[in-house]
Amino acid sequence: MKNSKVMEERIRRVIILFKELGYKILETERTNETFSAGFENKEGLQGGFFIDRSSKFLEVAYTFSFSPSMADFVKSRLEEMLKVCYEYGSYVNIQTSRKEIAFSVFAKIYYSGLNYSSLKDTVREFRQCVEAITDLMQIFKEEKQ
Repeated sequence: MKNSKVMEERIRRVIILFKELGYKILETERTNETFSAGFENKEGLQGGFFIDRSSKFLEVAYTFSFSPSMADFVKSRLEEMLKVCYEYGSYVNIQTSRKEIAFSVFAKIYYSGLNYSSLKDTVREFRQCVEAITDLMQIFKEEKQ
């Protein structure tokens, strides 16, 4: 029973903090062990966060997806992508399949230190990391009209 209450409190706390920072919560998904949701701000910054009952930290994530035909392009920039992630203190995960190459960037915050300021700083650094990788990969965003 205790774990259930802890999980509920973590979800409530994280959602409140994201909303206080001006983010809209999108597409939530929940199981007994996990909770995930997307988030977006007024400028269009999007990402996702993940809460796992057995984990002591909140994960914030963004995934770059490339077609398999871009494998050589991604490989040629991989070292720089990893350096960018290291510079901003982000974790990475790379998954390949026949349909895509997924390069995910993660930031983690321990619940014991999670507050408005720590989430704000973490999301700012995370956003800068995603923007730097976007620039490195020469991915251009369409201008909203």
